Amino acid sequence: MKSTILTLNALLFCLLARAQSDAEVTKAVLAADSLFWQSYNTCNLSGIRPMLTDDVEFYHDKGGPTFGADAMMKSFTNGLCKPGNDFSLRREAVPGTVMVFPLRKNDSLYGAIISGSHYFYILKNTHEYRDGLAKFTHLLLLQEGRWKMARILSFDHGPAPYENTRKTLEMKKETLQAFSGKYKGPENALTISAENGWLVLHTAREPMSLFPERQDVFFAKERDLTFKFTRDTQGKVTGMVACAHHGMGDAYNINGYTQMQYRVPHGEKWESHPGE
Repeated sequence: MKSTILTLNALLFCLLARAQSDAEVTKAVLAADSLFWQSYNTCNLSGIRPMLTDDVEFYHDKGGPTFGADAMMKSFTNGLCKPGNDFSLRREAVPGTVMVFPLRKNDSLYGAIISGSHYFYILKNTHEYRDGLAKFTHLLLLQEGRWKMARILSFDHGPAPYENTRKTLEMKKETLQAFSGKYKGPENALTISAENGWLVLHTAREPMSLFPERQDVFFAKERDLTFKFTRDTQGKVTGMVACAHHGMGDAYNINGYTQMQYRVPHGEKWESHPGE
């Protein structure tokens, strides 16, 4: 019985020591990972190169593979970090998704895997917006006391989910009625109706709720869209400009924003959406 307890205590001590060691490895890998992305976000090429193995392999589900540190650095120089670019890219890990897995052989540490999800932001014309979301898995090797990326997998790229930060202004339905009616656009027509506290934009696809942010300016919560209504000298609503802050189909660009104009058809009486 005594020997069994001693054996269990010894096993518990080994597991505790291993857990502490894993925690230290995780801390070191996260620190190295942070340094790499700081250099990436600022196009500090001299900071990126020492963190790559000479035979690094990069696999991207959209851009294909890249083999070797020299090719990797060339892709930075001719792409993201090319002099004269009118945009910059910033990467940010999605909180709570990053995990580190130490790699050992005969209890000797030789590397680690780090994986998770990250956002990519585009900065253009002083306007930054969250553009993409992807997953990543990196193999890091411990070489001469330094953590270096040996295999980089970047996959499952797609649009980033929109997070609304705008605040809703209280507005009575009687006030909202002024915006109700039919609006004619460059390629289609829209109908807007008033509800208790917001507007509803009716399209051929599905209705969209528009919430007041300030007088004559409304926004959608599902996408980064704003809608600014125009008035004539008598204060009557005459039109609307729909603005997508990073892309909106076939609309045209103005100062880095995409806008589509709609107006009340001249000489036509406004009509409420059927069913009101």
